[in-house]
Amino acid sequence: MFDYIKGILTYLSGSGIVIERGGLGYRIICPNPFSYQPLLNKEAKVYLYQYVREDANILYGFQTREERELFVRLLSVSGIGPKNALAILASGDPDEVIQAIEAEDEKFLTRFPGIGRKTAGQIVLDLKGKLQEFAVRPAANQASEAESLLDNALAEATDVLLMLGYSEREVRKVVPLLRKQDLSAEDYVKEALKRLSKL
Repeated sequence: MFDYIKGILTYLSGSGIVIERGGLGYRIICPNPFSYQPLLNKEAKVYLYQYVREDANILYGFQTREERELFVRLLSVSGIGPKNALAILASGDPDEVIQAIEAEDEKFLTRFPGIGRKTAGQIVLDLKGKLQEFAVRPAANQASEAESLLDNALAEATDVLLMLGYSEREVRKVVPLLRKQDLSAEDYVKEALKRLSKL
């Protein structure tokens, strides 16, 4: 099993990238190949998952181990194949996807291509409670100081809501909505209270 490859990124397209290493070009399918655009013709490190079936031997690539692990966990769900898992990772922020699963937000999950209500329910059933170690963890190569401050403010707001007596389940339902906004801890609390009053 491959863990990662480090080499020169020589080509990218809508479906994947090519990493040249030792005179060989490795074609790697990625959730969002164009996120690698700044590394074109430069050295890149890509975390790999080798998908082997009777009729296929494909390398999938990810920017972080956490993103790869989420892909693998999604593949374990009945009704989810590589194409569906890639669509989820390409269309949604991994943290938002995890928060939606924890909050049992099937409506959020059905917005992804190929994911109906039945499959969304299966994702929640199979993965809820098994992804906490990956939640609210921005990719190391993408996290900025501003994002860190934003996460701290949201964490503070979450603590306040729990102290006010809201359950963890209630708080988890509003966190994915709050993460879409850039607010102070105080304003996060105000916005959360508005949304919780409508649940």
